[in-house]
Amino acid sequence: MNRFKRTLVGSAGSIALAFGLLGVGAGSASAAQSDCPVGAVCIYPQGQSEKTSKPTNIYYARGVHKLYNQLGYHWVYNNQTDGWTVKLCTGSNGTGCGTALPADHLKYANLTPINSILIQP
Repeated sequence: MNRFKRTLVGSAGSIALAFGLLGVGAGSASAAQSDCPVGAVCIYPQGQSEKTSKPTNIYYARGVHKLYNQLGYHWVYNNQTDGWTVKLCTGSNGTGCGTALPADHLKYANLTPINSILIQP
């Protein structure tokens, strides 16, 4: 059973761009799962599919992780276990966070305003 879910954020234009990059809106998570280790949060290169590229950033530990030079739209995959979530935050210290991305979810997000991510149980 494919438990993999996609969450798209942003304007209608970014959603259209996301579908254009993937060709389809849903599919197997096998590529993302094989490249993003279990227990990690992975960020993929700007404007590239998580199915055809390797993660540029991989985070394992809970807490706040600062982001540097992440501009434009990227796929963010939460391959955490035990219900751990990840939030994208505009503050560099884990403040100004958006909605939590649940475990085993993928989000296409504009990382230009994002300065940190928060991984928490």
